[in-house]
Amino acid sequence: MSNRSRLQRGGSGVGVRSAAALIAACAMTAGAFALSAAGEKAGMPTVALPPETAKKPVTETIHGVKITDNYQWLEGDNSKPESMGTINKDVADWTDAQNAYTRSVLDNLPGRKELEAKLRPLMEVGSVSAPAMAGSRYFYSKREGSENQAKVFVRDGFDGKPKLLLDPAAIDPSGLTTISWYVPSQDGKLLAYGSYRAGDEISVAQVIEVDSGKRLNFQVPSKVSEFSWLPDSSGFLYRNLADSTNPYSGQVRLAMFDKGTAYLTSDALLYRQFTESENKKLATTYGPDGSLSRDGRWIVLAYATDTRNNDLFVASMETYKKTGKVEMVPLVAGKAAASSADVYKGEVFVSTSLDAPNGKVMKKNLDDAKGELTTIIPERKDAVIQGVSVAKDLLAVNYLKNASTQIEIFDLAGKSKGMLKLPGIGSAGLSTEQDRTEAFLSFTSYNYPTSIFRVDLSKPEMEPVLWERPAVPVDPSTVEVKQEWYSSKDGTKVSMFIVHKKGLKLDGNNPTILYGYGGFNVPMTPTFGAALFQWFDAGGVYAVANLRGGGEYGKAWHEGGRLKNKQNVFDDFKAAAEFLFAERYSNPKRLAVVGGSNGGLLTGAFVTQNPELCAAAISAVPLLDMVRYQNFLMAKYWVPEYGSAEDAEQFKTILAYSPYHNIKKGTKYPAVLITAGENDSRVHPLHARKMTAALREATGSDQTQTPILCWVDREAGHGQGKPLNLRLRDAADQRIFIMWQLGMLK
Repeated sequence: MSNRSRLQRGGSGVGVRSAAALIAACAMTAGAFALSAAGEKAGMPTVALPPETAKKPVTETIHGVKITDNYQWLEGDNSKPESMGTINKDVADWTDAQNAYTRSVLDNLPGRKELEAKLRPLMEVGSVSAPAMAGSRYFYSKREGSENQAKVFVRDGFDGKPKLLLDPAAIDPSGLTTISWYVPSQDGKLLAYGSYRAGDEISVAQVIEVDSGKRLNFQVPSKVSEFSWLPDSSGFLYRNLADSTNPYSGQVRLAMFDKGTAYLTSDALLYRQFTESENKKLATTYGPDGSLSRDGRWIVLAYATDTRNNDLFVASMETYKKTGKVEMVPLVAGKAAASSADVYKGEVFVSTSLDAPNGKVMKKNLDDAKGELTTIIPERKDAVIQGVSVAKDLLAVNYLKNASTQIEIFDLAGKSKGMLKLPGIGSAGLSTEQDRTEAFLSFTSYNYPTSIFRVDLSKPEMEPVLWERPAVPVDPSTVEVKQEWYSSKDGTKVSMFIVHKKGLKLDGNNPTILYGYGGFNVPMTPTFGAALFQWFDAGGVYAVANLRGGGEYGKAWHEGGRLKNKQNVFDDFKAAAEFLFAERYSNPKRLAVVGGSNGGLLTGAFVTQNPELCAAAISAVPLLDMVRYQNFLMAKYWVPEYGSAEDAEQFKTILAYSPYHNIKKGTKYPAVLITAGENDSRVHPLHARKMTAALREATGSDQTQTPILCWVDREAGHGQGKPLNLRLRDAADQRIFIMWQLGMLK
């Protein structure tokens, strides 16, 4: 199973509440906003006080520590996937009131309409994916201008005329349905695709005939997230959930269908997630995954053992057909290693961190039962392997060096054929197929719009040929990008990208956004965002810190920011802010910290640990109550990353940084905007609700000028697949909030 997903990603409901009801609620509190002379801070707009939240204390003792939770009632009953989008009346009423208040504030800030007008053309910049190649056909997704979701197209020949295959707007005029992935059959005659609605990420798979556009007579439900075809298109392997309401019910199945009737003839279970009685630890990891080799002879299977590592196996399809049994042969198993594999010409090529924290590539002849995996591309100490792609008689290895991409081409024996020429320093990925050296390169950087190039991997030294690049209404050359290094609290050197307009004066007073993530081995690499150019034009600085816990510098970097080491992530982020102050980019009154999901935990911890170091914070779809997080939705997946309060030692670590539990009465907290999605199947919106209430109760700041705002989106989940109109609203919300608090409104 390759590091590059076989699912080509496109853009992302249940119980969506009436938009009319929300509009009415907003109208009732439209007078909450005012420009008041009394107590006004440096001419800043002031707002009415927020709606009150009832306190309903619940006290429990955990490992000898008594904890009183005044807002546990805001967890509601939305604890399981089947109840996503449905909450009890008390919580629904609370959410209505908060949403109405937040809209009344953000929609009426001075310059809101002008900001939206500036952001709209930047947000309407189109997008295009690298094509998936099948036979003579090229499948890709593209979103134009004001379209809410990306469509899926096919070309016969790389320069052929585009043919529309899938249009989400035709499926759902509301703009809430997303084509989440698509995979063509090897001959390009069939296309499998997944779709979901309102951000719930419960993808349903369907198959269409490419020539006729006709849908075949079956669907595969329950969050299909992996899909690969048999060579003759007679069947396919997929991963989904056995029960869409149970995130811990992952399974890998093999389906066959009759081409004449287009109905499924069989659907067999190959590999499933352990139950708690079978293996308590592995029952709550992501579980099994699988793919088929291109020649259909081999099944590659994996089982996640924590948030980074997995066991890896291969099984003979011939044996399975004869016996009905999946005889799994271990490739890398029982070890703390992240491993993936591709099979080509009877050999398996394994990318693994086994005894190589930065990754190496090994291979084995699958027809030799006694053969061993041997290393063909050894570990580099200066770069981390992010993925390996197989092309015709070639391997393309994607490295990350100093948080930027390098791609080196090797023959099948591991001999280097040279570095693939890239347009510059940035982030890149490849779309390859095993029957050709032709490939498509995606490249982006902070000052380089996302572009798709056609390349020949047999000639890596040649200049990439531009295939498609959406037009952008900005001049990327007007900004400069730096990579700086700074020391964290324990002396560890951490890198940070800093982007701003050329010629910016470093006077210590520039409005600055500091962004971070720091978790799950996910690297923060350069990417283009047209909407940032409004910020740059306004004199703003944008900084992205490569915190421990991420994947920028290998296994040790990730380990340095997980479990008992999680505080290192927050220390790295604090040190990044202090570096920006010391180097005269900004100061605490002109700094906003921003993060989402695990990054929302980051900004929540920053606010509770260092409230004096920023003027504003955005915590999007965050984890904030770390004592109870593991009890909701799929959060047990993340216990290997954070630990769990159920463990006495881990509880001590978690309690020490859990943002919700470290709010201190009377502290002058900065302004905070906390967002959540009602249909979020990953992070429960309880975190946003409870943190909002607790911060408001505790803060010593004047909430008419330094408010705590909460926005719970009834038409969204974790953020995936959100249509353009909602993304524009969210971008304007966050930007106007930051500009307000950093003193940029006129």
